[in-house]
Amino acid sequence: MLDGPGLPGAAGAPRVHRPLPEPQFAPGPVPAAPAPAFPLTAPEAAPPHAAAELLAGLRRRDPRLLLAERDVARLAPGVAAWLERGLDAEAVARALSRDLPEPLRNPAGVLAYRLGALLPPRLPPLPGPAARPHPDRITYPMQNCDGCDRGFRAPEPGRCGDCPQVAA
Repeated sequence: MLDGPGLPGAAGAPRVHRPLPEPQFAPGPVPAAPAPAFPLTAPEAAPPHAAAELLAGLRRRDPRLLLAERDVARLAPGVAAWLERGLDAEAVARALSRDLPEPLRNPAGVLAYRLGALLPPRLPPLPGPAARPHPDRITYPMQNCDGCDRGFRAPEPGRCGDCPQVAA
């Protein structure tokens, strides 16, 4: 390529600096954020302040888990979902703060991922009270007769059916 006077890059030619044109952005719809893996509203069982306190207190376990207030507000529903499923605060804090990557560049991102990916399943309902067997099918424990020392089944100790009953 030849460089002559007045051409860009030529020796001795003045350089003219032109401002770059401003980019033109057309106003349009903002793309929707992906839906989080946990509910955005706090469940009724766990108060939202308990979840927020747990998140804010994670920095006591690991100073790298210092979260901004808006991150605490954004992640609190996820913690509340864990608490609703029967975990205590200590178990949730342990699950969120163990085996953190090194270096930890985005603590809120790691916690958000863990809250969604490691969400424990709901506990199955406890079985109801055992159905009482039909009175004809009740098996009573073995007892020894107080009169003849014979073994028999009865709900309480006493005399068997063959021994005469003692008058009280």
